Amino acid sequence: MIRVLIAALAATAALPAVPALSADLPYIVLQSTTSTRNSGLYDLVLPKFEAASGFEVRVVAVGTGQALMNAARCDGDVVITHDRTAEESFVADGYGVERFDLMHNDFVIVGPAADPASIADSQMAAEAFSRIAEERSPFVSRGDLSGTHRKEQAIWGDAGIEPEGTWYMETGAGMGAALNMSVGLDAYTLSDRATWVRFRNKLRHALLFEGGADLANQYGIIAASPEHCPGVNSKAAGIFVDWMLSEDGRAAISLLKEDGQQLFRPGSAESPATGSTARSAD
Repeated sequence: MIRVLIAALAATAALPAVPALSADLPYIVLQSTTSTRNSGLYDLVLPKFEAASGFEVRVVAVGTGQALMNAARCDGDVVITHDRTAEESFVADGYGVERFDLMHNDFVIVGPAADPASIADSQMAAEAFSRIAEERSPFVSRGDLSGTHRKEQAIWGDAGIEPEGTWYMETGAGMGAALNMSVGLDAYTLSDRATWVRFRNKLRHALLFEGGADLANQYGIIAASPEHCPGVNSKAAGIFVDWMLSEDGRAAISLLKEDGQQLFRPGSAESPATGSTARSAD
């Protein structure tokens, strides 16, 4: 679905024109998922990169699907998202140079502390979702083709359930809006850990289910292809990708903590990297 949407959006001539990027600008445009911005990661990491490189980073924070679509339309020099399948399609279709595992954390299922669907003792995320569906307990979905929404869809698929009915509500908005709606409606929802930890409107909501490989949340970083987008600032994009994957970038990512929790860990969820470096796309 993501590949089809990206290709369709990139090829549709009727879309509004996007201002052309320029390879000699002193900044790059980063198309990014929202959780990295909402967590405070960029406030911590980007000033360090900018001081080291002299390049400014301008962040466009949207859902993963939209970020990849924007970059496919040549409206970005680099993407940081969290949907490996969509990212690999993005590269395979010629929109990106190469995908690298940047960092990871995990997804969690949150909901009313009273846990009316009794999901807390589930063995797998799919079992937790099945219990929510059986009880028809309110569930709030991002519904926006973000990385979180795609993970949610995968879990429903593992459970063999196609959610529908008044108990299942789609926001079409970001994680913060989805969490606010779930709190207001005493509903369950799937969240990335970093956004949940930083979320301040928890009220009676609690983290009810976590753990397991099926809830791993891997973030990737990709420089946009200069062959597809000739105006991309490929030199600066390559420098940014290299720095984010370097020891300095990894150390900066590791500094982000909240309530004693490290919000992101550098490298791969399966096999944390030891400082792999990208090749500048110049």
